Order: sequence, then C-alpha cells, then structure tokens
Amino acid sequence: MTDRVTAAEPLSAAGSTASPHIDAGDAGYRKDLKSRHINMIAIGGAIGTGLFLGAGGRMASAGPSLFIAYAVCGVFAFFVVRALGELVLYRPSSGAFVSYAREFMGEKGAYTAGWLYFLNWSTTAVADITAAATYAHFWSLFSDIPQWVLALIALAVVLAANLISVKYFGEMEFWFAIVKVAALVAFMLVGIFLVVTSHDVGGSTPGLANITDNGGIFPNGMMPMLLLIQGVVFAYASVELCGVAAGETENPEKIMPKAINSIMWRVGLFYVGSVVLLALILPYTAYSGDQSPFVTVFDKLGIPGAAGVMNLVVLTAALSSLNSGLYSTGRILRSMSMAGSAPKFTGVMNKGGVPYGGILLTAGFGVVGVLLNARMPEDAFELVLNFASIGIIGTWAMIMVCSLLFVRSARQGKLSRPAYRLPWAPYTQIVTLVFLGSVLVLMWMDGGIGRTTVNCLPLIGAALVGGWFLVRRRVRETSGAQD
Repeated sequence: MTDRVTAAEPLSAAGSTASPHIDAGDAGYRKDLKSRHINMIAIGGAIGTGLFLGAGGRMASAGPSLFIAYAVCGVFAFFVVRALGELVLYRPSSGAFVSYAREFMGEKGAYTAGWLYFLNWSTTAVADITAAATYAHFWSLFSDIPQWVLALIALAVVLAANLISVKYFGEMEFWFAIVKVAALVAFMLVGIFLVVTSHDVGGSTPGLANITDNGGIFPNGMMPMLLLIQGVVFAYASVELCGVAAGETENPEKIMPKAINSIMWRVGLFYVGSVVLLALILPYTAYSGDQSPFVTVFDKLGIPGAAGVMNLVVLTAALSSLNSGLYSTGRILRSMSMAGSAPKFTGVMNKGGVPYGGILLTAGFGVVGVLLNARMPEDAFELVLNFASIGIIGTWAMIMVCSLLFVRSARQGKLSRPAYRLPWAPYTQIVTLVFLGSVLVLMWMDGGIGRTTVNCLPLIGAALVGGWFLVRRRVRETSGAQD
C-alpha cells in the first residue's frame, strides 16, 4: 500500500464514516480557509463568466427560453456538487475527485479525472482572459489596446496574486463573490422596478409584451435552446471548486453541507431570475454576444456611469474565475504529481503552502489564449468554450462515477456513508450521466465549432491513452517506492 492510500484503523461497528485512505497530496497545506471563505467560494463558483458574458449571445439566439436551459443545467450541477459534497464529508481532500477516483477506480481513473479537469480549466483560463479583454474594450481608455495585450495583462495580474498563499486566495474570492452578488442583487432590484413601473429602457417598455410580441418563449423554436445547453453547462463550471477548497479548511463537516445546499436557491435566484428579468426588460434581439447583457440594460437606461460600473463587475467575475481555475488546478495537479501521473514540478510547493508548479503550468496554457486573442480575437471565446465544456462534462461524469462506486462500496459494507448524502442514489448519478451524454450529442448536432470539438474526442482519448503509457512506469515506481 502506498502512502497515498495507506491503511488506517478499521471502521468501527458504530458505522464511522472515517476513510481508510490518505492522499499524500494533501500534506503541506494550511487550513486557512474559514467558513465565510467557503460559503462565498460556493457562491462565486455558481456565478461566473458564463452568466455575465455568455448570456448575451445565448439570449440573442434562443430568446427567453434560455431560462429553461439554465434551470435544467442548474439542477444537474446541484446533483454533481451534492455528490462531491458527500465524498468530501467522507474524506476531505485537496485532490478532491482525483483523490476519490484513485480510491475507487485506481490510478488510471485518477489520471483520467485529473487531466480532464486540467483540460477544463486550462481552456477556461483562455475564455476568462478573453472575456476580461473584451470587457476592458468597453472603456475608451483601452479601446485602442490590442485584445491580446489586455489578455496578457489579466493573466499576469491574477497569476501573481494566486501565488502568494491560500489565505489571500480566500480573501480575494470572498470579495470577488461579494461584488458579484451585490451587482446581481442591484440589477434584479432595478430590473423589478423597471418591470413594475414600465419605465422606458432605450425606447422599449419592460413587461410581458417584450416576450409575447417577439415570438414568445421560443421565438426561434425549441432547438436553439437545446443546442445552447453545452454553453450553459460551461456557466456552472466552477461549482465543484468548494470541494477542492474543503481540503484547506477546518471542520469541513460543518461548513460544506451549508455551502453546498445553498447553491440550489442561488442558481434559481441569480441565473433563472436574471434571465427572466433580461427577457422582460428588453426584446431578446437587443442582446448580443459582444457585450454583457447587464451592461446592455444599463447602457440603454442612460444612467451616467451605471454601465461602466456593471462592466467593472463583470470584469471582476472573469478575473475571479481565472483565479479559481489557477487555484484548483494547482491542487489537482499536485495530487497527481505525488502519484506520478503529472510532471514532478507540479507537486512543488512554496513556503506559503501554494503548489506553484501546477499553477504555472495552467498559466502557461493561458499564454496560448493570448496567442489566440492575437490571431482570432473574434472567435477565441467560442472556440475555447467548447473545449472547456468537454473538460467539464468529463469531470462531472468522473465525479458521478466515483459517487456510484462509493455508494456500491457502502452497500457492500466496505465503508459507511455520511449522514449528508446525494438523494435518490444511485438513480441520480445514472440520470446525470445520461444528461451529460446527451449534451455531447447536442454539441455535435449544433455543427460548426461544436461538432468539430466532439469530433476531436477520439484525439483527446488517444492523447489520454498515449499519456498514460508515458507515465505508467513512473506511477508504478512511485507506488513501489512508497509501499
């Protein structure tokens, strides 16, 4: 047995939920994240770039039916994070689902889960810096600066901040989340006022007429809404972040359930509620993918400075997402490095307990995003969003498979499930896996970049297989050296 998976005391007859496994990748971290950090990280993870930037183009394509897509995907996102939450209560780990995949699926499972997660966040980092550069162009001060330069600046600033310590990361995410929540609450209050008073917004009168007089809920039919689901899945990409952060907090068994359970109502309030208000305030044709829909509303209101403030908020959201991605991949890659399935340098930590090797590797892929912004600034966001969605689908699928195997082991009496559980297991996991498979089908049906991305799945599979053959010897040697 390796020191990554070491024997411990057997489970007590009373049904202890203690895990008989320990992940060596958890060593060296500081338990500096407090309850308020975890709660706001959970909020921030549920409110990201996919809402602030992506909702504009999706609204223009699918119309008001977009709220249905957000609601459906939100339910499955909750199932995923609830399944992860049960695993966290069973055994908190900064390696999160990679550590659980190692326990229930072996090193091949951990390797696959980890690199799919890296695919998710390395491409999401590109989307985030692209979004940040796009937002910055809103102000005339930055309009003449090339998009790739702004993307590079965003990457450099967030990278520097992420390398200090987990305490600073927690503080940054706390205040980033506060800004995002405050902005959405302010928008919703203003939006409700506009609808109730029928206040003119850029020549349009808010109300149901903006929906009924413009083709109804499905102005272009149901198919556009279905085809957008893969992009909506991207909007929820960070919900699993609180599971990774649980490894650096004290008393996760008290903090995590509250943080995870609150995700569901936040999804309903902020995502579904915001989209419904957007549809009521302006016709869906007033929105576009070139501008945040929230900025569009305030811009048309003509309130001096309001659009600029909202644009600053959505810029903050993009930087927050980038910050979270660097944080989580650093921890995941360290867990993999300790097992031999990631480069050795990704397991290195600094004096502040930060695994800077993995963070720098993810940032290195962000540089690819800078090049994309230099060569194809118009298409960079949509291109990487599709590949990020593949990574997200793969990560969520691995979490649900781990959850299935965990429940099976519990039924076989090998371990005990905590009191905090994913409801309706194992049916919940199976339905979620079917949903994730259907998202891939919808991506292919969408044609264009989406179909190209799905057609690349054999290449991604081949890369994973080839990579395994490159690292398997080191994995075995690492295991043998630590027996």
